[in-house]
Amino acid sequence: ASEYLSKSIEKDKLYELKTMGAINTLQKACGLTCLPKRIEGYDISNLGGTNTVASMVVFINGVPAKKMYRKFKISISGQNDFRNMHDVLTRRIQELHKASDVSFAERPDLILIDGGIIQLTFAKNAISECGEDIDMISLAKREEEIYLVDGNKVIITKDNFALKLLQNVRDESHRFAITFQKSLRRKDAVTSELT
Repeated sequence: ASEYLSKSIEKDKLYELKTMGAINTLQKACGLTCLPKRIEGYDISNLGGTNTVASMVVFINGVPAKKMYRKFKISISGQNDFRNMHDVLTRRIQELHKASDVSFAERPDLILIDGGIIQLTFAKNAISECGEDIDMISLAKREEEIYLVDGNKVIITKDNFALKLLQNVRDESHRFAITFQKSLRRKDAVTSELT
């Protein structure tokens, strides 16, 4: 019983470090204006500029909230991830003010963009043009560097739970976008066969 209690306490401590602990570290390391309890991650997916889609994943208190995930179809032609991200974030913020959807009605504490400073700049412009000021950062894949909107970089050690949380959000948004994009391709293939 003593050993079980000890393991249970350790498990609870680890969970706390991976969730709220990571959120607290993230706020301090990135100088965020508020504790990022609701993090929204975005990614764009397409196949040669066709069937372009975007995903919005939501982590609340460091844990995926899958019922809050949303998908976007993008009608802009061509392969321009910067313009597509601008479009998606504009649409997302417009939905925030309509409050007709339970997930869109919630204001994010932090928006995470997959990419570097250029992707982040386009995303920040979209939010600013909508008259909003929301904390936003990006995570670049190669070196796992965190970019802030002022152009500065934040390096968090690879074993830090704050970085692992951001990686989870980014990877989940990537997975969700690709899954949606593949489902549209399958749907198009079935429609073509039936035709």
